[in-house]
Amino acid sequence: MIKVRSKGITDYQKTWEEMKSFTEKRQLDTPDELWLLEHKNVFTHGLSGKPEHLLKETEIPVITSDRGGQITYHGPGQLIVYCLIDIKRLGIGIKKIVSLIEQSSIELLSNYDINANTIHGAPGVYVEGSKIAALGLKVKQGRTYHGLSLNIDMDLTPFALINPCGYPDLKVTQMCDLTDNVLSISDIQNELSQHLIKHVTKS
Repeated sequence: MIKVRSKGITDYQKTWEEMKSFTEKRQLDTPDELWLLEHKNVFTHGLSGKPEHLLKETEIPVITSDRGGQITYHGPGQLIVYCLIDIKRLGIGIKKIVSLIEQSSIELLSNYDINANTIHGAPGVYVEGSKIAALGLKVKQGRTYHGLSLNIDMDLTPFALINPCGYPDLKVTQMCDLTDNVLSISDIQNELSQHLIKHVTKS
């Protein structure tokens, strides 16, 4: 069983603290959860994030968190899916859960006639070489937190202030620029969570 929680637009720091608390307090039989939300404008570094990947100082706050990966941007119009999953209980490793999240995203995008793919050695989801979804997880005692960000209909200009995920000149894209379908973040939340639940419960 996986619980799904929709949290609206939230503060990054506050939500991060809530994820850490949930993960530290959960028991062997605590159900896994997916948290679906958007963040207020923020740049986030992963644990190994290099400061030079922020190309220009702005008023947008910069937070170094405990997820994997380099710098990325979050803002309204981008769907965040935090994956609080006991992979030890499932008997799978970090590479497998990353693959399941990527595959779920690709299937979701396919529903909107967007042909997406992965790139070996560069976690996330891409459309014709442009990144549409970023992925960074933290594993603690066999449980994951953090997760996926999917660009739906947002202001992409802050990405020009960084090397997205540590890659100079990496282009980013979003769903609204790639499909004529009507986009509803609440619908996409529901659809993506169903894809994730299907893959994770089958693993």
